[in-house]
Amino acid sequence: MKSVLTIAGSDSSGGAGIQADIKTMTVHGVFAQSAITALTAQNTLGVYGVMEVDPEFLKQQIDCVFEDIRPDAVKIGMVSSAELVDVIAERLQHYEAINVVVDPVMVATSGAQLSSSDAAQAMIEKLVPLADIVTPNIPEAEELAGMKIANVKDMSHAARLIKQRGCRSVLIKGGHLENNATDVFLTEHDRLVELTQRRVKTLNTHGTGCTLSSAIASNLALGNDLQAAVQKAKQYITGALKHDIGLGKGTGPLNHMWDITPEELF
Repeated sequence: MKSVLTIAGSDSSGGAGIQADIKTMTVHGVFAQSAITALTAQNTLGVYGVMEVDPEFLKQQIDCVFEDIRPDAVKIGMVSSAELVDVIAERLQHYEAINVVVDPVMVATSGAQLSSSDAAQAMIEKLVPLADIVTPNIPEAEELAGMKIANVKDMSHAARLIKQRGCRSVLIKGGHLENNATDVFLTEHDRLVELTQRRVKTLNTHGTGCTLSSAIASNLALGNDLQAAVQKAKQYITGALKHDIGLGKGTGPLNHMWDITPEELF
């Protein structure tokens, strides 16, 4: 059985972060492992508290994973400080990690800031160059590329600027653009691919980025190439949005198990 490591923050409401990652990986048929960067007190209405783990403890978590059940892919999500970024980058290089997916989580769906400016800069300098694919949304891509994005043409230009930072490929998610559900994928061969699907009308989008990046990591671990992993992950996330479960008083979670019947769970 293939395994995937998620290095990210915990979401007490279960819709994003480590919890969303583990659900996504499990339904993809891979064994999920985790190294938690922070605990958060949050729900569908917002983020109410963040408590970082000690950098040395994060190192211990990563070491324990790699020295026993070596992961076939690694997904990196919320990292709130530069010190934690340093640990992750050093350990991934030490273990020569493969199939690294970097989801540069900076702001929660609710608008809460999840990473310091120092952490964002450290991620750009130290984690992006280690990535096989980077998966920013529009605001994150603007931060990584140092430019404003107003349309698909801008997304394509930003993807090229981000790729110049050393990663193999870039997927910019277009969900923040009005009347547009087009993502832009810049392949490892510098080919631009526009991935367009009909926008799903739902307010329940909590954890969308975490889920998509975990699906990509899972598909990479299963042996898919980058473009196939992205396309399969897009199909999965669309289904998770369409099959709304209607939980919470705010921006609710996705249905991570939309393609599994109750009988298959037992």
